[in-house]
Amino acid sequence: MNSSGLSVHGKIKLFSGTGCSDLAQEISSYLDVPLSGRDIIQFPNEDIFVRLHESIRGQDVFLIQTTSSPVNYNVMELLISLDALKRASPDRITAVIPYLAYGRSDKKDQPRVPITARLMADLITVAGADRYITLDLHADQIQGFFSIPGDALTVFSILSDYFRDKQLQEAVVVAADLGFAKKARNLAAELGTPLALIEKRRVAVDTEALTLVGEVENHDVILVDDEVDTGGTIVNAVHILREHGARDIYLCFAHPVLSPPAVERLRDLSVKEIVTTNSIPIPEEKRLSNLTVLSVANLLGEVIWRVHEGCSVGEVFRRYDRYE
Repeated sequence: MNSSGLSVHGKIKLFSGTGCSDLAQEISSYLDVPLSGRDIIQFPNEDIFVRLHESIRGQDVFLIQTTSSPVNYNVMELLISLDALKRASPDRITAVIPYLAYGRSDKKDQPRVPITARLMADLITVAGADRYITLDLHADQIQGFFSIPGDALTVFSILSDYFRDKQLQEAVVVAADLGFAKKARNLAAELGTPLALIEKRRVAVDTEALTLVGEVENHDVILVDDEVDTGGTIVNAVHILREHGARDIYLCFAHPVLSPPAVERLRDLSVKEIVTTNSIPIPEEKRLSNLTVLSVANLLGEVIWRVHEGCSVGEVFRRYDRYE
């Protein structure tokens, strides 16, 4: 796709942070637009310095930066980069954030705690973003924390296409968390399978899976969630599914956070395949033999092009609207 033509906002200028360089390069290839040069330097005192290599005055700028580990460094790099871009007088800046950190802190559910997801939205706006693009927010209400327009996308279409091609027989989609039940329902509807749910209750930092709602005996299972962090929820879910007679189990999640000891837990699980995306880069030491990583580059590239051209983003997901 060649998106170098002028729109009302000027030419596309793509910039990448250091959080997801490979994904940014894939997006650049999809759009046939080169990544613009920049220097990102961390001084000995840990200050971050950003310098652009070219003028972006009057241009349509897209900054691609995920906020996974190291979370606080990547967040600060995102904010400082946005400030550098803003001070270079572009026409518009869109922050493309495949994974938005602090999404779990989305409400005040106990005394004297922050709502850090709201703080993140405010920081991104104040730093200079005019728009945002992100994938599978932990909670839909986070969209309301932003005072700027944006596109909160889902990788549901990528995951459903992958499992449709596998043509699993007598499969059941299982939501590992009630909070992900709606997207699990969409996946089940798209694949033409039944839906089951696992109820869990969070105790401190650990999770305890309690009951299975639905039938999985003698069925293959696609166990879905928005992200896997330490893997506790998934481990408990797999154990319950085994207790209820599931056959092959496929893990399916949008964001591979994979904080310790997630990799060890997943390695020890008896599952057929682990399917996720590259919204967060996965180093070689975390790439298990049964891990499949699907790219979100074409999805993000297509949305970037549509935002630039002023086209409908909803058209990308039109065939899934009937399940909303």
